[in-house]
Amino acid sequence: MALADHKLMEEVGFRMSEATAGDFFALLKPRVMSLVVFTAFVGMVAAPVAINPLLAVIAILAIAIGAGASGALNMWYDADIDAVMTRTASRPVPAGRVTPGEALSFGLVLSALSVMTLGVLINWLSAALLAFTIFFYAVIYTMWLKRWTPQNIVIGGAAGAIPPVIGWAAVTGSVSLESLILFLIIFLWTPPHFWALALFKSDDYARAGIPMMPNVAGHASTRRQIFAYALI
Repeated sequence: MALADHKLMEEVGFRMSEATAGDFFALLKPRVMSLVVFTAFVGMVAAPVAINPLLAVIAILAIAIGAGASGALNMWYDADIDAVMTRTASRPVPAGRVTPGEALSFGLVLSALSVMTLGVLINWLSAALLAFTIFFYAVIYTMWLKRWTPQNIVIGGAAGAIPPVIGWAAVTGSVSLESLILFLIIFLWTPPHFWALALFKSDDYARAGIPMMPNVAGHASTRRQIFAYALI
């Protein structure tokens, strides 16, 4: 038993040593994170108040970390379907460079860090919105909507539309009609852009069993819906 335990420890240690800083950075989904930061910044500068530069930087960093936490939790839960999709098979968890436990712990720690930083140093309204966004993306979208309905990105897109509201709340301490308009713009922008990717990668999604719109309603219907959203 002791020998078996030793071999197991060696195996785990080896697997953990394979994870590089680059692998953990990839868990953050940096491209998505950069879009979140940009839209949160737009929410800040659109607010009709004077902005404290230092507090703005802290808020942006906290929002970025929260976005990265969402990405890590998404990659933890989606490792099974990522492994069968060409587009995602090389991600750190399905590729075996980061263990599921490491990805989960990383995501949870970053979630707590981002929300507490925003709450303690900025305000608790923006922190609550960030916590809701992480929960919505990691639980409502990733664990439920994504695998169960072709409307996954329509409803789940709310998570990606909240950052400008968080940015607005971070500098004003409130949520106003203007910030909700920013939310609505991104909310309506998300489905057609994601469906365009789904059209291009429909075989990948079909292989993973994800009910994306092109795989459920067909390519022609999806193109019509993209056009309809574009008109809006």
